[in-house]
Amino acid sequence: MGVLAWLKSQFILQLLIGFVFVVSGLIINFIQLCTCVLWPINKQLYRRINTRMSYSLWSRKGLSVMGVLAWLKSQFILQLLIGFVFVVSGLIINFIQLCTCVLWPINKQLYRRINTRMSYSLWSQLVMLLEWWSGTECMLYTDQATVDHFGKEHAIIILNHNYEIDFLCGWTMCERYGVLGSSKVLAKRELLKVPLIGWTWYFLEIVFCKRKWEEDRETVFKGLKQLMDYPEYMWFLLYCEGTRFTEKKHQISMQVAESKGLPKLKYHLLPRTKGFTTTLQCLKGTVKAVYDVTLNFKDKENPTLLGIINGKKYRADMRVRRFPVEEIPHDEKECADWLHKLYQEKDELQEFYFKEEPSIAVRRLIGVTEVKKTGSSYGNAESKKEN
Repeated sequence: MGVLAWLKSQFILQLLIGFVFVVSGLIINFIQLCTCVLWPINKQLYRRINTRMSYSLWSRKGLSVMGVLAWLKSQFILQLLIGFVFVVSGLIINFIQLCTCVLWPINKQLYRRINTRMSYSLWSQLVMLLEWWSGTECMLYTDQATVDHFGKEHAIIILNHNYEIDFLCGWTMCERYGVLGSSKVLAKRELLKVPLIGWTWYFLEIVFCKRKWEEDRETVFKGLKQLMDYPEYMWFLLYCEGTRFTEKKHQISMQVAESKGLPKLKYHLLPRTKGFTTTLQCLKGTVKAVYDVTLNFKDKENPTLLGIINGKKYRADMRVRRFPVEEIPHDEKECADWLHKLYQEKDELQEFYFKEEPSIAVRRLIGVTEVKKTGSSYGNAESKKEN
């Protein structure tokens, strides 16, 4: 909304609205003049036509700025401009990140702090698309004790992987609490080859894997151990399901669950425990808690990136629970069992969410505090404490 308020104040946009009104008004007046020939023939028809012509003008005069902005958002040329800005700024940021590599052997922590802010400059553009461009609302539901820890500790984030834009909602949460630039993820190695995103992640020391444990073991252990002395508070995102939910993948996953004697899940894939147990083991002493995040969208909408780019508004609900590391079993098998139980609870929440009014469902399951959108990551720290 801050961007919209700024646009409304711009003279060039006000001039555009006035121009549209004047030109369309002159066209309507010319058509009304032509209808005068109908008066002696069919007076009532003349009146009906002019009533609609007048409406076309007066309604245009009352056209809201929001309507003009909605139209602008749908224009390909403006979307292309946003994409151009993202790509060009991303390449500049990647070049600066490349130059900072000389700092690694001299001052590793300075290198990390610089790259944290470089990545924030890029990721914040995507968060802007979600929150300001499309106007999507991401509401957090959690208890006040959990809110008090946000942005003040290293944490592992477990997020359900059901939607195309779930990573954007996760980044929105990171941005609110000052950890967007330092956010981490256990990512597929193929993403390393993706320009801008993969390259930025490389400089951020993101851990890449091929999802073949025999080949990944050494790389993952080394990458995670390297993050133990990270100077900025980081949130490490794990998609424990391994891939995005689809009906076909769900059927296969539940066959695996049945063969292992595990309870079937209705809204999730069977979690892959190795990544979680390894991350928790390697970051022991650094990570203080695990945040379980369950994301849903109101009205059972299935949001897309294209919808965000076109300015479509979605309403997301994010339920967050905090588990101190001390409460999670250290034994690998017991830790894996804990994760399976967690996903069974997430599945119950989904069932409850879809059956009842969403906000009521979340409130009834846990004692919650509704957390509204607050300040920027590196803005006024006090504003981010508001609920």
